[in-house]
Amino acid sequence: MHCKLQWAVLAGGMLLGIPARGDIIYNNLTPNNSMAMASRAGSPGVFEIEAADDFLLGSPTIINSASLVGLLVSPTGTPTSVSNVTIEMYRVFPADSNTARTPNVPTRANSPSDVEFADRDSAAGGLTFSTSILSTTFTALNSIQPGGIHASPNQNTFGNGPLTGQEVQLDMTFIIPFNLPADHYFFVPQVTLTNGAQFYWLSGSRPIIGTGTTPFAPDLQAWTRDANLDPDWLRVGTDIVGGAPAPQFNAAFSLSGTTVPEPSSIALVIGGLALIGFRKYPVLR
Repeated sequence: MHCKLQWAVLAGGMLLGIPARGDIIYNNLTPNNSMAMASRAGSPGVFEIEAADDFLLGSPTIINSASLVGLLVSPTGTPTSVSNVTIEMYRVFPADSNTARTPNVPTRANSPSDVEFADRDSAAGGLTFSTSILSTTFTALNSIQPGGIHASPNQNTFGNGPLTGQEVQLDMTFIIPFNLPADHYFFVPQVTLTNGAQFYWLSGSRPIIGTGTTPFAPDLQAWTRDANLDPDWLRVGTDIVGGAPAPQFNAAFSLSGTTVPEPSSIALVIGGLALIGFRKYPVLR
């Protein structure tokens, strides 16, 4: 291929605005001390807990990496570390859900679906992770701890109160990237710690503000459930904490990757540039 034609084809990608690998897809990595939400995978003798916060994709997107901030809390005071991470992607109810059953919660509107759309697990080789300490001592003003999630009509507990632990940032690279169609999703991290310690996902800014953040609408509040509530979900603020008015929470996380343009757009622009290249630099016969 003539070098000018090669340039024309490559320029098609640039004109389409295709971002490089690792571009910010969503960012609300703005931890605060308003809420700490338990989120862990289940294991023998340990029931599953999931905390969820949403993000919006306007185009098909490949998610290559993610970051979040949370607390590592060791009840016995013994040192702990992250041993496994599972990341789940849920769509918004009623997708992937049984709509014929009667929920055991005040509402399922704007909640995550019954089951996940996709997931990655470090134990299965789907992702790698690293941690960095942000603060050796950090206190959240309220928390949702194991045993603090209840079906209706007993969902309103006001939360489980203040919680202190080690504040850490968890950075994940997806060995098998998430390839997600345009849609509204919930991001659900489940973090397993050593020595019986518990991970809590910290709240992020709501509304989404701050340098480098990516506000979107509608921004749904954080939800949670455990194995006893599954497949239903509760709103962390409106249902569990309650009040008049009840608080609403986001969670601190970010996503990076590549937005995938529509195939028809790629073909149209690259085809047009290629035609220009052929007309200006005809092939010698």
